[in-house]
Amino acid sequence: MPAEDFKETVKQQADIVRIIGDYIKLKKAGAQNYSGLCPFHGEKTPSFSVHATRQFYHCFGCGVSGDVFSFVQNIENITFPEAVRLVAQKLGIPLPKATYSSPGEARDAKLRAQMLDAQERAAVFFQECLKRPEGARAREYLAGRGLDQETIARFRIGYAPDSGFLLRDRLAGEFSEEVMRESGLFSWKQEDSRQLNQAVGAGGEQQVPRGASPARNDNADGENDSPTPDSRSPKPEARMYSKFRNRVMFPIANDAGRIIAFTGRTLATDEKSGPKYLNSPETGIYSKGRVLFNLDKAKEAIRKLDYAILVEGQMDCISVYAAGFHNVIASSGTAFTEIQAKLLGRFSKNAVVNFDPDTAGAKATERTLGLLVEEEFQIKVLTLEQGFDPDLFIRRKGKDAYGAALRASQRYFDYLIDRARSHFPVRSAEGKVKAVNYLLPHIQRIPSRIVRDELGQEIAQKLGIDSAVLRQELRHVAAERSAASVKAPADAQATDAERILIRALASARQMQPGEHLSARDGAEEEFDPARQAQYVLQNEGLHRGLATESLVEALLNAGAEIADVMEVPCSEAERRMLASILLKEDEELSAQRLEGAVRALRRIHLRRRLELVQRELNKPGVGDDKVLRNELLLEKDRLSRALRDPSLAEDGLRTASGKQKTA
Repeated sequence: MPAEDFKETVKQQADIVRIIGDYIKLKKAGAQNYSGLCPFHGEKTPSFSVHATRQFYHCFGCGVSGDVFSFVQNIENITFPEAVRLVAQKLGIPLPKATYSSPGEARDAKLRAQMLDAQERAAVFFQECLKRPEGARAREYLAGRGLDQETIARFRIGYAPDSGFLLRDRLAGEFSEEVMRESGLFSWKQEDSRQLNQAVGAGGEQQVPRGASPARNDNADGENDSPTPDSRSPKPEARMYSKFRNRVMFPIANDAGRIIAFTGRTLATDEKSGPKYLNSPETGIYSKGRVLFNLDKAKEAIRKLDYAILVEGQMDCISVYAAGFHNVIASSGTAFTEIQAKLLGRFSKNAVVNFDPDTAGAKATERTLGLLVEEEFQIKVLTLEQGFDPDLFIRRKGKDAYGAALRASQRYFDYLIDRARSHFPVRSAEGKVKAVNYLLPHIQRIPSRIVRDELGQEIAQKLGIDSAVLRQELRHVAAERSAASVKAPADAQATDAERILIRALASARQMQPGEHLSARDGAEEEFDPARQAQYVLQNEGLHRGLATESLVEALLNAGAEIADVMEVPCSEAERRMLASILLKEDEELSAQRLEGAVRALRRIHLRRRLELVQRELNKPGVGDDKVLRNELLLEKDRLSRALRDPSLAEDGLRTASGKQKTA
């Protein structure tokens, strides 16, 4: 199947609401519209809309718009052909051979695909090693952490053997050295083979910069020079060895469920074993600040329950999930980031934060709270007993006790007020000042001025502070927040009549060739809003001089080859106006409504001509020219009588002045 035909086949079968709904939380906002928070820019209230019938999206905040392919392309940061293939995979449509617009695009797509395959092959290898005799200690560790075989299999936990070369030799037959180097699974040494083998045997690691070319090892003595399973593949050099050795391996998946990286927990106890937890480096497919561990498994539960449990570590996340709380996620080897907050916000704006109660955990909780507050999350904080993280708490006290603790979670500001009181005794004036100074930065992050004021009253009461003084401080804090500019809707300058005519013109892009039957075909002619609007506007020019004139002209001049109304050539401002109008199709486009819109535009046209004639009459010297004055008076009388014509009676449409008229 040609690429263009395949794209159209996929587009016809794709439900844009369902596809976008896999990425962000959408709510019905009209007969055909759904709305949610835009994933392409930070916002507090939904301005992102999806039109179910016309199959396009538009954000009134940042102005982005497009179809199902452009959405997937932008949110996944992939090429257009990859977006088409990904949508096809979601729909279960068999894939043709991929085509790309340039050799560079094809190379990048191929490299990303092979890197994903390499992570998958590595995961299978680690799972196999866990079941072998050398994985006995790893199995003991996992059993000691309370993980059963079902949980181990569900999270695809494995074991990296204490060898620098087994994984390398396994993958060398399938992947090029470039793919293996870019995968994040291997390290290199700029040493001869004897030094390399000694260092690897001792567990040492020394990486060279990515893309560097260490000196080739031609020493025939190295154990690394054994032939690869596939003689056609380039033979790995001794400088490459496995990054993860003698570690329990936890795969990290993206929200689509594809493995993109790993975390390895060491089983060694000597000082040369490296860090306790070793994470994959950032690669072309993995950025730790953009990933939430377990989101692929948790996202449906998060949507259903409308809240997420956020923990710190992967073992905490796995234990909470295994206990039956499937809406749990964890930050992936990094402090919680703004991008992760936005990612989580696609699925729910409610979160329970359950970090370790020690000093480091408390500070991490505060940082996380700040990011979530700025994204307008409704937050609670679950604080467990001293010395217990979620994993240990569940193993010692059980899932029912954790469920009870979850239900008893504090509101996030109650948590912060309690911390302020515990750190700064408020019996003294100095303690009160320190407590307020501790809380003010957190208050400043809250976008809503009303919420800030309510919290100020509550803080004043709990800290025993004169509320008037505290309110003054809060007003000062509020003043420092940068006020977001309030943008008028894109279609604010368009009258109801203009919007109806634009909807009618746009309907031509919904009809398929051969769909319309005319009277000459022997059938009764059906109502065709596009053809009727085109006839009136082209013959009477009722759109001339209106705010929508340029957009109407673009729709009138659009060729038949443009099947998608959002692809009509026009400016970005006009495209935003068009999207805004089409996303507010609240009433059926009937013949009566279209006729009413035409009458309204005729009235607007007559009134504008009448105003023009009156201005001419008011000009100095017009009274001296009796012929000109009589002509203007006759024209004024004609226009006034035309406006009184019953056929132009008002029908409830909003007029150019913005006033609502009724018949």
